[in-house]
Order: sequence, then C-alpha cells, then structure tokens
Amino acid sequence: MKKQDAIIVEDIKKFFKVYPDKNNSIKEKVLFFNRNRYEKRWVLEGVSFSIEKGEAVGLIGKNGCGKSTLLKLINKIIYPTSGKITVNGRISSLLELGAGFHPDMSGRENIYINASIFGLTKRQIDEKLEEIISFSELGNDIENPVRTYSSGMYMRLAFSVAINVEADILLIDEILAVGDVSFQKKCFEKLLELKQSGTTIIMVSHSLDQIQKICDKSIWIESGQVKENNHSKDVIGHYLKHMERERQERLKESEGEEHQEIKNTFNGRKVLRSGNGDVYFTGVLLYNESKEERIFSTGEYMRVEYTFENKKNIDNVMFSLRIYKDDNTNCFASNTLIENECMERIIEKKKLIVEFPALELLPGNYMLDVDVLDFSGELMDSIHDTIRFSVQYDKPKSGICNMKSVWRVE
Repeated sequence: MKKQDAIIVEDIKKFFKVYPDKNNSIKEKVLFFNRNRYEKRWVLEGVSFSIEKGEAVGLIGKNGCGKSTLLKLINKIIYPTSGKITVNGRISSLLELGAGFHPDMSGRENIYINASIFGLTKRQIDEKLEEIISFSELGNDIENPVRTYSSGMYMRLAFSVAINVEADILLIDEILAVGDVSFQKKCFEKLLELKQSGTTIIMVSHSLDQIQKICDKSIWIESGQVKENNHSKDVIGHYLKHMERERQERLKESEGEEHQEIKNTFNGRKVLRSGNGDVYFTGVLLYNESKEERIFSTGEYMRVEYTFENKKNIDNVMFSLRIYKDDNTNCFASNTLIENECMERIIEKKKLIVEFPALELLPGNYMLDVDVLDFSGELMDSIHDTIRFSVQYDKPKSGICNMKSVWRVE
C-alpha cells in the first residue's frame, strides 16, 4: 500500500446464496431436501480501485449493482468470496439508519454505545458529548428512548455520532436522503468541512447532485464491475447518457414506434431527452431586439421562444428553464410556478416565451435546458442543451454574472 492510499480494493468478488424455498426445521430439511439447493448470485465480479487519503469518492449505479455490498465489505460487516481489501485508518460508517442503537435506551445512552463501537473511550465520548447533542438538534428528546424517534431524528443522531468520532474514513450509504432540508444543508456543510480537514469520504447516493457537490471522483458500478472511475462530472455525464439510452430502448420495446419521432432529436440534432411525450417541444428560437440570434452582449435583451405540441390535451402544466455554461455550471434556473405563481393553462396554446430584459451574464458560451411537467409532477418532456449562445462584453470582468455594485473610497 502506498502511503497516500486510504483504501485499496483488489479483484473483489462476492456472491450470495439464494434459496428458492428455504427449510426452517429439521423435519422439513429431511422431507424436502431438494429445497436446500441454492443459486449463487454474484453481486461483485472482480472490482478493483484505490482511494487516496483525503479524497471524496461517490459510488453510483443502478439498484442491485453492488454499491452497498461494496461499502459493507470495506467496513468488514461481510467478507468477500475472493480478493483483498486493505484499509489504512479508522472507519466511521452510516450504512443503515440507527444501526447499533438500542431502542429502549435514550439518545444520550445510545451516543455512548454507538461511539464506543467506533472505538472511542468513555473519556473521549464525554469530551464530544455536548458537541454531538448540539449538532443533532434533538434538544430534550435526547433523554427519550430512541424507539420514540422519527426516521429524521434517528438520522440526526446517527449522523452526529458518526461525524464526531474523528475517523480517518467516513462511509455513507443513502443516509442523507432522510431529514428536513435545513438539516441536509447542515450535513453537506459538515461533510465539506470534513473533506477539507483530510477525512476520506466514500458515499453511495442516487442523488447525483449530492455526489457532484461533495465528491471529486466517482466510480460507476455496472453489473458488479467498475465501468468507469474518473472525475465526478465526467462519470455522471456518461452514466446519465447510458441510463437515457436504456430508457429509450425500453420505451421502444414497450410502445413500439409510437411517438418515437419526438425522442432523441430536437431542432434537427440529437439531444439528451426524456418524458412521456404527452406535451413535447418542437422547436426553439433565441434572439435579441434586432432579431439577431445566438450572440448577445451583457445587459442586452434576450427572448427565448419554444414551440410545443399538446398531444393529449393536457390542461395545466409547469414549464422550467435552465441556463448552463459550457462547463456545465448552472447559471440560472426558474419555472412558471416561481415566476407566475401558477400552473400554466395550455389548451389551444402553442408557444412558451421567456424574456430577459437585461441578460446579466458575463462573457462565455452557454446552453439552455427546458422541461414541462403536468399537475401531478409527471415529466412530459425534458431536453438538455436545446440551443447554444454566446455572450460578449467590452469590460474585463470575470465570473458568471454582472452583479450591480457601487464602489467608493471614503
């Protein structure tokens, strides 16, 4: 192991025995011996990678691809069928909500139990106790049995203990999906703080936004093998395209050729597109007051026009628009619920118009995404990179937007 490596995974393979109808008693095992047969279900088939100290790495992939199994193997909850995992440092993990908690003990008592599992002495826990309670925001509920806690309260307590045991490696499996928005934000900030302090983080999440915000690198697991191991932005982009191709293939199989003409293409070119097609976009125009397209100046008027078809006579919809820089930086996002405070009625309407009286983007190349959803939140059409444009400015400012400011010296 190199000095800078926190974890090395070498050719890990793992299968589980799957019994079609397992016998529970000796009598059943004798009379129905055939039921003792099992099938080997391979979850991991030769996974190898290394993670350096201080890296934040995301594990992504479809359900059942082996992400959670891999975390349990690293944490030695289970052991591989073959291969080797080397870990350099103490591990703290958030793999299952409330794992290690005794339901009849109070939150305070469970802090001592849980932290001791992570290797802290009573004296160390005493020193950390108030910090853990404060971060959990449980207040007086810390004295109540944890069986009375909601799933959000469980998560608060489990997360608070795990991040305060000063471990070298932190393993997280979907735990951030629980809890209110403000606490999730607090957890993100704490994870970023731990990352900056040199803690190695390995995170499993179906929220690719979470992965991209926290993790520098991502490992894409597909059918029990590493499909890609690279920078998060690149891996997530390739993963999304792969998932969309699979979705299109399933759609084609289930629906034949019906409404395939609106899939995969827009304005005469191939795009990343999804949705059921009940309402779908047919074209886009982008221009300034002089009807000149694609090139704008900072502070200039910009008009976006999307034409659409209402195939199923849907009544109310929400439109949304996003502006990305060519490096995928999200510069702007809004929708008709935010701007107009209503779902838009689109019966006998054919066009969505968005106007920017003064486009305050600084020089660069940009692209537009567009979505339309029905009243229940069902996605009907979503297109990435519908049209591109450039912004120019004669002043040497840098950044994304031209924030208005007043400068003076007193």
